[in-house]
Amino acid sequence: MEQLLQQIALYRSEIAAAEAGTPEAVEEFRIKWLGTKGLVKAVMAEMKTVPADRKKEFGQILNDFKLFVEEKYEALKQNNSRLQTPDSRLDWSLPGTPIPVGTRHPLNIVRNQIVSIFKRLGFAVAEGPEIEDDWHNFGAMNLPEDHTARDMQDTFYIHQNPAWLLRTHTSSVQARVMETQKPPIRVICPGRVYRNETISARAHCFFHQVEGLYIDENVSFADLKQTLYFFVQEMFGKDVKVRFRPSYFPFTEPSAEMDISCLICGGSGCNICKHTGWVEILGSGMVHPKVLENFGIDPNKYTGFAFGMGVERITQLKYQVNDLRLYSQNDIRFLKQFTGVV
Repeated sequence: MEQLLQQIALYRSEIAAAEAGTPEAVEEFRIKWLGTKGLVKAVMAEMKTVPADRKKEFGQILNDFKLFVEEKYEALKQNNSRLQTPDSRLDWSLPGTPIPVGTRHPLNIVRNQIVSIFKRLGFAVAEGPEIEDDWHNFGAMNLPEDHTARDMQDTFYIHQNPAWLLRTHTSSVQARVMETQKPPIRVICPGRVYRNETISARAHCFFHQVEGLYIDENVSFADLKQTLYFFVQEMFGKDVKVRFRPSYFPFTEPSAEMDISCLICGGSGCNICKHTGWVEILGSGMVHPKVLENFGIDPNKYTGFAFGMGVERITQLKYQVNDLRLYSQNDIRFLKQFTGVV
């Protein structure tokens, strides 16, 4: 008889801890404990094994146990009813509330599109550290120590060790590629960069770049132009106009900036294109022989071209975003506009 009492005590503990959040769970509780083949009836059936002199005692214990189970069942039913609206019962067969669909950030969408375009041309993706040393960020790229790009107004230097800095361009990744690979080299280098600039609708202290590098025998400026023509047509469409303007970059010679017709005003003039009808989207040029020599690449045998673009600028033109601060404000109203864009 002691074994039966212990079993009833275990059942009471299990029943006391039971929960049922749906009508189906409440019904499962009823069937398990109070059904025709339930455990309560099984326990009551043990009454026949109780000695005659203790039947009255055990009869009271078993009745109390049955009442305990029935009270728990009623409590579960009432609690479940409170989960339903006062005027109508919930239809538990209906699907649940849908979870809002997320999306990639617009900068990631455009960066992935840029990478995809150049991958089709055979460019591999290379990445590097955002905290760089002076050599890979400046020296290797033919920037002398007195170059204005080294000015503290432009560069975030590490206070504990001024020889280290937050990279100002992903050209440092190109430097690391040339340091470890021999031509032919064909890579693009996407990543975040940092410059000490005043935050405005047109500038930020951090932004994203995609730079490209191609080094091989007999690479010409014509190869550079055709590569960039292909990129613009794939990114913006075949009707976009393109022009190259001479420019200067320490790591390329000759150098050129590439403009496209403004997609926001259609060429009529706006604050984005400074009322010229043209928007500069990237800088480019033939890799300076000094840069090649810095990495043991023979400039008499190999030539190459490089280019670099800001992902924010490309995104701004593609989706007509007039304030690049929106990219980092996490405004859900702005970000939700890109749901479904891949």
